[in-house]
Amino acid sequence: MKKPFFFTLFCIGCAFLTAMTSLDRPAYQLYSQQGKAISYSKLLKQAAEADVVLFGELHNNPICHWLELQLTKDLYALKKEQLVLGGEMFETDIQTALSDYAQGRTTDKEFAKQARLWPNYPTDYRPLVDFARANKIPFVATNVPRRYASLVARQGLAALDTITAANKQLLAPLPLTVDLTLPGYKAMLDMMGGSGHGTPTTGTNPHGAAAPSDAAANFARAQAIKDATMAHFINQSWQQGKTVLHYNGDYHSKNFEGISWYLRQQRPNLRIFTISSVELSPIDKLPSDKAGLANVILVIPADMTKTY
Repeated sequence: MKKPFFFTLFCIGCAFLTAMTSLDRPAYQLYSQQGKAISYSKLLKQAAEADVVLFGELHNNPICHWLELQLTKDLYALKKEQLVLGGEMFETDIQTALSDYAQGRTTDKEFAKQARLWPNYPTDYRPLVDFARANKIPFVATNVPRRYASLVARQGLAALDTITAANKQLLAPLPLTVDLTLPGYKAMLDMMGGSGHGTPTTGTNPHGAAAPSDAAANFARAQAIKDATMAHFINQSWQQGKTVLHYNGDYHSKNFEGISWYLRQQRPNLRIFTISSVELSPIDKLPSDKAGLANVILVIPADMTKTY
């Protein structure tokens, strides 16, 4: 009589453990470019071996920001003075303000007055900047000043020829080649209902701002001037033996395009490691259409709370 009783208890125990396992709520899962689940330690090892790490974040996702901070701390433990930080959320014309704060020369209140900080800076980016400040890590402002991206969106790349030589130093070198056949830019054109004729254009090309579907093409070119400028200042801040960890919106680096594409035009042999962030439900398997987005794909539950 005892055997059936203990067998019943055993079955109940197994069912309980199975139920408890199914109630696990992991906050994220990492996958390789081939779609295989990998560990954080493997991500860290690959990042430490890279010249440039492009962390493609979702700007309002707390897991992205938390993992950026963990990766920053762990890379610093490995690389020390060989680590350089950079970010899309800081425009190139506030570099002095960013450097002064990161090197401890000004206060947080002074920095806030001198820089055009994003609304979610206090919760999402200040921990990164404060870690840089505490450890005297160089932090590079890489994004094009928004007034010039807006100018391109309204008038095309040729409008950049009208700005002063000093202000051109805040941008990627001109004239800028934009390949509108790249899938990311083409998707932007399709989204806005314009083809842009799918041809590369430069700031000196008379057709660059006078083609049909002008608004759509210029919108894509405005994205390109951001990508190219971020790539340019990342490239300027890199030296042999260093790792540049760059935080940017996922669209700027996923599918190995955007910043990555422009970096490779400048340094074809640069070891670039990319992370792409996606929200999915469930997260225990990577769909085939998400594999290949980056060297590592960070998958976060679709119902994750947002920072704004």
